[in-house]
Amino acid sequence: MSGGARERLPAAAARVPAECGPGGGHGRPGASPAGFAARGNGGARDRSDLSPGQVTGLLADLGRTLGLRYGAGERDLERAGREPGRIVVPVRFHVVTDGKAGRLARSAVRRQVATLNAAYGGERGGADTGVSFRLEKYGVRDNARWFRAPQRHERAMKEALSGGGAGTLNLYSAAVGSDVLGFSTFPHWYRRSPKVDGVVIDYRSLPGGPYRHFDLGYTAVHEIGHWLGLFHTFENGCESPGDGVDDTPYEAEPAEACPSGRDTCDQPGSDPLHNFMNYGWDDCMHEFTPGQGRRIRAAWAAYRAPGGESERAHRGRSGARSVAGAR
Repeated sequence: MSGGARERLPAAAARVPAECGPGGGHGRPGASPAGFAARGNGGARDRSDLSPGQVTGLLADLGRTLGLRYGAGERDLERAGREPGRIVVPVRFHVVTDGKAGRLARSAVRRQVATLNAAYGGERGGADTGVSFRLEKYGVRDNARWFRAPQRHERAMKEALSGGGAGTLNLYSAAVGSDVLGFSTFPHWYRRSPKVDGVVIDYRSLPGGPYRHFDLGYTAVHEIGHWLGLFHTFENGCESPGDGVDDTPYEAEPAEACPSGRDTCDQPGSDPLHNFMNYGWDDCMHEFTPGQGRRIRAAWAAYRAPGGESERAHRGRSGARSVAGAR
């Protein structure tokens, strides 16, 4: 998985005028290259393209990178005094449009950034991950092809618009679709393909948008979780290593709508139904765990903090082959 995609909205959920609807065909679950992920909503379920072996490989890469850079593993960073302090992520928000379609006011973008800060700061009831976001740039680009098919034109769009280094979030809005509401890269991939790093979300998923149950801005919260190094809570079902985070219980399958009291695996703990890295309605999501915050900070130290291999890649390897997936 690329870091996430939210799958198809049921017809009743899409309160979108016909002339503003997404282009057909893009975002079909399972059609993307390495790195596809989806957030469920009661429509057709997509599949995760990360096998247990791939997740294990990404976790091993994180451990190796931390060891080479700091001489400490994920669990030892804080004890060794190498865990980053509060992380402030500069956000470059690229509003891609087709004329008036998809145009978002700066005020809407600011509301989305405020939502990110509330979610990652624990204001919704979960853990404070130690991450906050600052809007650094707001720009609008009128390009019908990019807007209607951002997955197909991902590289061209990102190469034209992206800016900053490994620690800058390039966040794009477009008509990603109703099959899939967003897609993201993982931090592990930055050094191989820095120009395609970033997150793409459907413009209708921002706070107050027209997608019922997906109108609180949590598509961006979920996708940026992948950009920061988190996997789905239901990763690999009940099989090890799951998502590799100790305090997110194993979960056999993603949540749909707004379930309660579900426990689908034999391992301890009920399913993390309200976690931002699950699927389900925005209405039901409100938390990250302390372990997810620790994973984010470790991945940041390994791949996005200044001075590391990723920053050198940004300066010298901008033409590297893309490994980013589309949702």
